[in-house]
Amino acid sequence: FWTLLPTFLFVGLVCTIQTTSGAVAIQRVSWSKPRAVNFRAVQRAVAADSAGNLLSALAGTMPLGARPNGAAMVETTGIGSRSVGIAAGIAFLALACLPKALAVVLAVPGPVTATFITLTMATIFIVGVKMVVQDGMDPRKGVIVGAAFWIGVGFEHGAVFPDFMASLAGGMPINGIVAGGVAAILGTLFVELTRPRTRTTEVGLDSSSLPQIREFVAGFASQSGWGEGMAARLDAVSEETLLTLLGREEAAAAGPRRLLVTARRDDGGGAILEFLSARGDENLQDRIALLGEASAGARLEEEVSLRLLRHLASSVHHQQYYDMDVVTVRVDPPRRTTPAA
Repeated sequence: FWTLLPTFLFVGLVCTIQTTSGAVAIQRVSWSKPRAVNFRAVQRAVAADSAGNLLSALAGTMPLGARPNGAAMVETTGIGSRSVGIAAGIAFLALACLPKALAVVLAVPGPVTATFITLTMATIFIVGVKMVVQDGMDPRKGVIVGAAFWIGVGFEHGAVFPDFMASLAGGMPINGIVAGGVAAILGTLFVELTRPRTRTTEVGLDSSSLPQIREFVAGFASQSGWGEGMAARLDAVSEETLLTLLGREEAAAAGPRRLLVTARRDDGGGAILEFLSARGDENLQDRIALLGEASAGARLEEEVSLRLLRHLASSVHHQQYYDMDVVTVRVDPPRRTTPAA
């Protein structure tokens, strides 16, 4: 058992990385207008992949796994319809059950297959670059992305101690996607551990918690050495974010919830505020992007809060999970204006 456990854990990590990357990539290319990634769908994809692997183990067959090739096809053809995906799944089932149909695919000439694979990999690379650029790039993230890419290329071509690494993985060769993904995870963990210390407070998700949040933000601004302008901006951003989350909580009609607020300095001299709260049905990042368009049913005070939040914050990212939402707000110090002579 203990001999096989590392191998099974490694295979599980491989499947999770590939499923997560595929689920995120397909969301990026399936919408005509950019939208925030719905991490609940990513969680469902990982759960479905796990269930498929469990059924494969019970049946004694090869494990299943999602691949980012579908994102490349959507990016190339511009077709992101779910019905097309269902039809493709039925076609794959037919290929698995009908030997003659599989023989037709295997009869495709090698140069044609090589061209198809080249175009697919090139498209996947471009999709990945777009995802990185859309999420924002800083020097640390650039180093992580570059190092992960070249580590993945090295492992894919067997240039990084292939025999030794295969022995560590239980005799299995390590492909580039897995090696690059693991390198990116380790690099991100290292960066997070070496960041400036994060201040944290936990309050109830209620309007009565606003004074506590204001006191927390004021202490953070004072400790960071910022002036009254930055302190006032952080205070306003915290208030508008809390009011927006409260509106979502009232719409969900849930019981009492807790709100975790964290604050830390950014590498660029700004501040990063994170709000971890109960789940909601709408994505704030998408709501802010849609401001100015017709929004029937939206409450006036909630739209005002979103507009103020868009004006005060440099960026707003909303990650939705089951039973938890993470709202990350980046706030830059106000620009100093020089008086006219």
